[in-house]
Amino acid sequence: MRKFKRKIVLYVFAGIAFVSTAAGQQLSRAFTIAPGGRIEVINLYGRVEAFTEAAVAGNEDATPVTATTGPISITATSTSPITSTDVKIETNGSDVRVEVDPADASKRIDISLKMPPKMRVKIETREGEVRVTGDMISADVRTNTGTIAADVPTTDLRYALYWTASRPRFLSDFELAKVKEKAGGKFQIVGSVRDDDEKPAKGKVETQRRGDAVTIGSGDAGNGTVPPADADVSTADAAGESNEKKPRAKDQIPQSVSLNFTTARGIILLNIPPNEVSSDLRERPLTVAAKAVIRSGDSLLMEAIRRAAPKYYGDYARTLPPVKLEPAFAERSQIEKGTFASIKSTSVRVNDLNNRSIAGLKLADFELLENNVSREIISVEPATAPFNLVLLLDVSGSVDNYVNFIRKAARSFVDTVDERDRISIVTFNDDVKVLSGFTTDKRLLSKNLDTFDAGGATAYYDSLAYTLAETLRPLKGERTAIVILTDGDDNRSFLPFDSMLSSIQESGALIYPLYVPSGLIAASEANANTNAAIDTLRTRYLQGELTSKAKGEGERLAKVSGGVYYPITQLSQIQRAYDDIVEQLRTAYAIKFRSDTIDNGTAASPKLKVRVNKPNAFVTVGRVVIAN
Repeated sequence: MRKFKRKIVLYVFAGIAFVSTAAGQQLSRAFTIAPGGRIEVINLYGRVEAFTEAAVAGNEDATPVTATTGPISITATSTSPITSTDVKIETNGSDVRVEVDPADASKRIDISLKMPPKMRVKIETREGEVRVTGDMISADVRTNTGTIAADVPTTDLRYALYWTASRPRFLSDFELAKVKEKAGGKFQIVGSVRDDDEKPAKGKVETQRRGDAVTIGSGDAGNGTVPPADADVSTADAAGESNEKKPRAKDQIPQSVSLNFTTARGIILLNIPPNEVSSDLRERPLTVAAKAVIRSGDSLLMEAIRRAAPKYYGDYARTLPPVKLEPAFAERSQIEKGTFASIKSTSVRVNDLNNRSIAGLKLADFELLENNVSREIISVEPATAPFNLVLLLDVSGSVDNYVNFIRKAARSFVDTVDERDRISIVTFNDDVKVLSGFTTDKRLLSKNLDTFDAGGATAYYDSLAYTLAETLRPLKGERTAIVILTDGDDNRSFLPFDSMLSSIQESGALIYPLYVPSGLIAASEANANTNAAIDTLRTRYLQGELTSKAKGEGERLAKVSGGVYYPITQLSQIQRAYDDIVEQLRTAYAIKFRSDTIDNGTAASPKLKVRVNKPNAFVTVGRVVIAN
């Protein structure tokens, strides 16, 4: 990039308005910028987000941008008041420079930049994350340890990625060129990609078309040059083609995108949402859980595995037969003699705002509509069908040496559930292991709990996906639930947390996470091994803590599935949670209703809606079947 030029510099201090928000203080400034303008942001005290007003990332059919003046807005946000000297903004109509320089070095200030398409952006942070989104001419980003995430069109993309103090850590939605290792522990990835390429141009680094593969982790060594940390190198130059030097008409805007990212130890993401990044970025052989996810045919989960381990995913997928749709049998209506109506039934759960089941409802409390037509409800009874329950146990290193606690807690759950319920026990550390398939034999379940040891990493998300894909998938349509005993942290899964949510909703399984801090278990075990505690009062109130990430994820798991989240702060709460889970499972209703919609064996099941005349009540409708 050429150096920032100042003509008539406007220091925007007095004209900036301060707006109070719920999260703290906000500073905003809006003005116009010339086409193809340059925007520079230096923020060593927080994160930076830059996005185009009409982001067309990934839109291959986007209309070429014409040269027009557009609006730009800059917003600075902090948890404490922002003074006029904390953020300096300079502009001359075609170039903008933003520098964050607070008087208090401990103050965090985040910058959000909204701009027209086809701008030239240069951003520098220290630990702060940087996100660039949309159709821009170029993005030059430098960080120390901050994550750099880009979501840009790949119609004509040139990239140059540099790590100056660590091995590369990256994730991309398209295959990148090979990693080249240089002297002094520096690494680079330089190349280009075009969606319409049939074959890479001669002399270019080979890349595959978008969507063919994913590159992750480290690659082969090679030749190349890593620029110094303070170098100002155009990405296009590094990739072999310079946009700056190409002759063009005065108002012509380049349609290509150039990325030049330099970081000391940060992670670089290309067209991958940060919330879809797995816990471990190293490419490694597939686990039992990961293979089960690939076999399941769940496209969203499979895509997440592909991104995390493209080589091993491809090798394993080639060994599998083509995915076939599961056979389905249409249900024919049983028509009552002398009428044109059929009797159908469904099970429903009614929850309050806290996702807890509402008990004691009668027939008069319900209203049922089929294809938006009110239907006669014949009866409403408590649901009595047994449950298929999976007890998912964390036996990773985070709870190592506390096998006795886990076994005791698991046996307590087995003893609590109804004798008609079928239970399966699955353990996980860096992979999953099925201790017991579904059975009502509590003696056998207790015996199987003596067959595991604790230790290893924690592939929590993978184990949950395995339970959905392998253990519960054959039981779709039946009443299913998962009870999880863990500390909620994950450090080894191929899958990111967010990738599982839609699959959880589709499964219909209720999830009851019991999150137990490992420190709480440690304190309990230590106390049990001594005749008398040194400090009885301290031991009495000693409680472990969950991470804020685990808390948030536990709440979301329960909410999307219809279950309940139990943050455990005292070990005595575990048994109370078990008792409550059993009560929640049993609080459901079987509704039998009259229907004049005749199923001819091929038509799709009619849409069913069930309402309850209680305030703040939410109904979840299960499978509709022909009543006996």
